[in-house]
Amino acid sequence: MAEKLLIKLVRSTIATKPNQRATVRSLGLRKINSTVVQEDSPAIRGMIRTVAHLVEVTPYKE
Repeated sequence: MAEKLLIKLVRSTIATKPNQRATVRSLGLRKINSTVVQEDSPAIRGMIRTVAHLVEVTPYKE
């Protein structure tokens, strides 16, 4: 079974660069404290690394 990650937006995207805002939106996050579950893949890990200062990531167990 593939691993999953719980991603939570903990900081605002107001004063961030446009590419960081786009990355947060493409992860599926909209407002502060919103959460989303994503598959753990190299593409998602790269997106998380781009906005690591804005999000909180924990392993997700069903």
